[in-house]
Amino acid sequence: MHVNEILERITHKRALVVGDICLDRWCLYDPSLAEPSRETGIPRVAVIGFEATPGAGGTVANNLVAMGVKQVSVLGVQGDDGSAYELGKALAARRIDSMWMVTDPSSQTFTYTKYLNVTTSNEDLSRTDFVNVRNFSAEIERKVIKNLRAAAVQYDVILVSDQAETEQGGVVTAGVREALAELAVELPDAVFWVDSRMRGELFRNVIVKMNDVESGGACQRIGCGPDLEQLRQHVQAPVLLVTHGADGVEVIHGNGRQQVQTQAIDEPVDICGAGDSFSAGAAMALQVSRDPVLAARFGNAVASVTIMKKGTGTASPDEIKLAAGRVVA
Repeated sequence: MHVNEILERITHKRALVVGDICLDRWCLYDPSLAEPSRETGIPRVAVIGFEATPGAGGTVANNLVAMGVKQVSVLGVQGDDGSAYELGKALAARRIDSMWMVTDPSSQTFTYTKYLNVTTSNEDLSRTDFVNVRNFSAEIERKVIKNLRAAAVQYDVILVSDQAETEQGGVVTAGVREALAELAVELPDAVFWVDSRMRGELFRNVIVKMNDVESGGACQRIGCGPDLEQLRQHVQAPVLLVTHGADGVEVIHGNGRQQVQTQAIDEPVDICGAGDSFSAGAAMALQVSRDPVLAARFGNAVASVTIMKKGTGTASPDEIKLAAGRVVA
């Protein structure tokens, strides 16, 4: 299947992003205004402007919209706070539907605050993250699962973004994982695609994407050494994909394993969000082609575009077509 056909077919598909939908707040600061506070003597960070964008699972959603997916929705948990208001505006501005989001007044909206130097345009200060370190209540978990079950039947692709790096506080709980495993069996025509930073080995019946560090950690936790086929069998995944940056992607499935190469880019501008853009592209390509190797090549093409942009960039259909000559054909 040619890249043009993939891009045309995904314009008829619907995608739901489930999990940690966060706010990226990009703050532009002026170091020349870092005079000490009169009260504490600590130099201030003088923010002179900012932009709010959807992050984590929201980055996946951004990429889906940019490549032309017909409908993109998100399902996660947000607080009843100013960051939730900003997140809602940022999602709406990008035509991302947030009707399935659950509001929890006892939690704060998952937010990354990043500081960009106005002189250099570089992110050169420590980030300020607003994270939840306690699990959501049983009531909130029930609402998430209820929305997931109601929504899943309406979408062709369900992408799970399990981004939380704390032991507790993430949206994708054990109950959500169980619901996903059941839905993947009940809805065989849908693609269930999981990208999990710390818990990939806990999912079942879904396609799992990890990077090489994440897969190594998962193998260690289940005691299978570096055996990726054993890891795939452990999670009962139809396909396991392991990304290796410039070295491409390993695709492990019932018929064996293949290494899908990509063209190395010597000086990427920003690799932040590369995994998210790969997942967005590969999951949609898999839905329309049912070919995991072709899907990996398409995902590589999308990621090769986004890593040449500042921040968590996206790839348009025209940009993907140009990149496809390097990494898909």
